[in-house]
Order: sequence, then C-alpha cells, then structure tokens
Amino acid sequence: MATTWFITGTSSGFGRLLTERLLARGDRVAATLRRPGALDDLRAQHGDRLWIGTLDVTDTAAVHRVVDDAFAALGTIDVVVNNAGYGVFASVEEASDDQIRQVVDTNLLGSIHVVRAALPHLRAQGHGRILQVTTAGGQTTYPNFAYYHASKWGIEGFAETVAQEIAPFGIGMTIVEPGATPTGFGGALVTAPVMPEYEDTPAGEVRRALTGGTFTLPNDAEKIAGAVVDLVDSGATPLRLPLGSDTYDDVRASLVARLAEHDAHRDVAYSVVKDSEVTARA
Repeated sequence: MATTWFITGTSSGFGRLLTERLLARGDRVAATLRRPGALDDLRAQHGDRLWIGTLDVTDTAAVHRVVDDAFAALGTIDVVVNNAGYGVFASVEEASDDQIRQVVDTNLLGSIHVVRAALPHLRAQGHGRILQVTTAGGQTTYPNFAYYHASKWGIEGFAETVAQEIAPFGIGMTIVEPGATPTGFGGALVTAPVMPEYEDTPAGEVRRALTGGTFTLPNDAEKIAGAVVDLVDSGATPLRLPLGSDTYDDVRASLVARLAEHDAHRDVAYSVVKDSEVTARA
C-alpha cells in the first residue's frame, strides 16, 4: 500500500532525494519548498502523486495554512518529515543578529510550528509518524556551529518531549540524525566576516578545513534517504536514528564524556538534597 508523506525543504539536498525516491516507488508526497518551480520536473513525471506547496517555515501563519491544505488535498498523511533547515557557519562573535534569528526561526521555531500544525490532523486520523531531521550536531558540538547547535539541541529536546505526549494517540516521533554528507548543505552555509582573533583557535581550524576541502563528508545521501524509508516501512519507532559513521562515533564519544562528568558530580549533587529526603532514601 502506498504511503503518503509531507516533507519540508524539498528543493535540494536530502529533502529532494527523499521525494524522488518515494515518488519512484509509488508513494504520494506533499512537498514544500521556498522556490516555486524547483520540483516542476518531478510534477511533470509523477502528476497528482506530488502535491507542491510554497512555504517558508519561518512564516507561522503560512505553516498552518499549507499543512491544512495538504491534509485537505490528500486526505491522509502518514509521515511528516521536518527537514527544512538553515545553517550559520561563524564563531559566536562573528554572526550577526539577523543570522542568529534566522537559524532559530527556521530550525527551532519553524520545526515546532510544523509539528503543532500537523498534530490535530494526525490525532484525528488516529495514526502517523513524525520524523524530525537534525544532525550529529543535535547531541554533540563543533566550533563555528554554536547557533546551529543551539537550534538543533533545542528541537531535539522539543521532539523528545513531544514523543511522550503523542504516543497515546498512536503517533510516533523519531529524531533522524544524518552526519556530514555531500548534499550541498555545506556550500549553502551562511558565513560572516572573519575576526582575526579567532584564526589561531579551534574555530579557525574548522574554518580552514571547510574552506580548504579537507572537512570529511563520509556519508552517502542516497543511502541515508534509503535508511529513512526502510525505517518507516519497518514500522519501528525509535526515538533517535543516527545515520553516518561520524554521527555514531561523535555522539557516542560525547555521551560517554558527559556521563563521566555527570557521575563525577554525584556527591555534590546529593549534598544539596533536603535532610528529610536523605533519610527517606536511606
């Protein structure tokens, strides 16, 4: 049986690849994008199985309107993929106020509003899946990506909470964490004027690696799209799906280090507990 998907950010990269794969196998896709016309070739090939909506997820009213229109046009939507993203590559001091606002409005608030707009429909139909696309940077960090991390760590916390709230309605939530992949996202990163003070710091090292082409992109975008489709087909609903050797290795190292630091503060953590609680625990 064909599955119906709603996917944001489909003009290029992972969103485009996923849309192509799904249409090729006979599924229906409601695809949103900011650039009208970017999917005209797919519409010509697949006809009414591709519903296209023009959407900038930073426009909250438009998010609700487009989501409502997609459900009205397609009747049932089985999978909502929150994929639209915006990246700022700059040290904390270098980024402008407008850049900071854009990354938060897109990756955090935009994703939140897509979920909020979709949930009434998913609850009414009694089933559905939400796939929240983040990155390895939703659980670990790299220099020059502070604002990107702020948005991705934020949306992961939101998604993890939502997963608990919507499970009773038969709706699943999975956080999809692709690693560094040659999808064109790196070339689309927004930059800022470089401050010389950061040249001999980790921020400068990462900048030189990215601009010099030595920043490793070990993952295959087509395989990532395939893994996402396979997950949905399997019916499994893990909270997180790490995709990529860098995601697995970097996130695991971060979690191990955080747990070790957390455990190191056990005594001081318990030292501030009320005496009555200490007695009760004993």
